[in-house]
Amino acid sequence: MDVGDLVGPERRLDPKVRYVWVLQAAISSLIFGVMVGLPAFLVFERPFVGPAVFFLVFTVGATLAVFRYRRWSYQVREDSLFLDRGVVTQTRTVVPYVRIQHVDASRGPVERAFGLATAVVYTAGSRGADVSIPGLTPERADDLQDRLKRLAIAAEGEDAV
Repeated sequence: MDVGDLVGPERRLDPKVRYVWVLQAAISSLIFGVMVGLPAFLVFERPFVGPAVFFLVFTVGATLAVFRYRRWSYQVREDSLFLDRGVVTQTRTVVPYVRIQHVDASRGPVERAFGLATAVVYTAGSRGADVSIPGLTPERADDLQDRLKRLAIAAEGEDAV
């Protein structure tokens, strides 16, 4: 097995992930709008507060979802998995293959509705112990899982030498 065959160029997430994140922003905005708007309506008789809070929070959430998509990228390198993400706080993560414990490919109900999946990479000894790559097609998530497994096995052999 040649490691060079398993690496690839920098990749972006599937564009459909923006819809998932906007939907999540809408749900959060609805909950927050009800939590603030209901007491404002019942106590102060201000019926516009809830919709105003919903609109404001949704606008911020949807905008962040668009920028979050533009910023997210990952790359399978020869010695590590590289992730670059974040809007307000920009984070670059390098996961050496020798640290990978296992890789999951998961699909929640919202992701299944949009035809997406998430690859979760569990590592040894890190504080969060995992990194997630959302917004992948199921085929790409399975492919990434397989490639990372092979690269981790190859790195383990190099580490043992």
